[in-house]
Amino acid sequence: MSSDLLNAMSVDVEDYFQVQAFFGQIDRKDWDGIEARVERNTEKVMALFDRAGVKGTFFTLGWVAERYPALIRRIVENGHELASHGMAHYRADEQEPEVFREDIRRAKALLEDAGGAEVKGYRAATFSIGKKNMWAFDILGEEGYQYSSSINPVKHDLYGMPDSPRFAYRPRGENGILEIPVTTVVRKGQNIPCGGGGYFRLFPYMLFRHNLRTMQKADNQSANFYFHPWEVDPDQPKVPGISLKTRVRHYLNLGRMERRLERLMKDFRWGRMDEVYADLLEKRPAPSAEPLQEAVPSR
Repeated sequence: MSSDLLNAMSVDVEDYFQVQAFFGQIDRKDWDGIEARVERNTEKVMALFDRAGVKGTFFTLGWVAERYPALIRRIVENGHELASHGMAHYRADEQEPEVFREDIRRAKALLEDAGGAEVKGYRAATFSIGKKNMWAFDILGEEGYQYSSSINPVKHDLYGMPDSPRFAYRPRGENGILEIPVTTVVRKGQNIPCGGGGYFRLFPYMLFRHNLRTMQKADNQSANFYFHPWEVDPDQPKVPGISLKTRVRHYLNLGRMERRLERLMKDFRWGRMDEVYADLLEKRPAPSAEPLQEAVPSR
């Protein structure tokens, strides 16, 4: 039986060879020489959503929009929300402020031009906004973004801000943009991931579902779930020279992913980010001449 809460379903539109874990083996300058699978896999995801009657948010690389503008149009035509994942999967915490500004500005323009729809949302590659680059939220607001989903409040070797708020808040004060963290459930004082990604393939489905239901019962909050098109592609090429940890993270249970997603979409209600968080987005005050104050995080 489905939960009554409407939850946010999102897809990070990037190809298998663009993930952070492969950067030691695959250089960006070689991307155009690799057989791309992102278009067919994203079409597969949209077909899956269509069968389930689900609309979602597609955080898409500007790199993809440049090469597959017809795919961007189809995302919008199918009723999904188009959002930005930056240009070419550069970590936000490895960019200087003006480089970051140019990156998110260019990606937004490319996506809006290809899709013919306003881009309101942004998700940093590898959830790479954290304590040392909170200025990124100011720049996102200045560049016309209304919300971000760039913080994952867990402990992880590639990302994570476990002491940040677990649910939607405005990190830079009431006039700043909305941040919508990936979903976690608290167990024994620790934030346990239950918002998708590799954890969705790692944990048994029944445990994952139990964690989501526990979070909703305890917190009465919508879930924010994400995955990637390459995760429904068990036949993707194997990248050589990677560590055992990376191999497990990337390839584990790819063959079961589509079936798990079908179950997830039956067990909970899902919608677009801008739909699920519409009330919070509409409550943003008009810009103020007063300097923004740092918000005090609270759970």
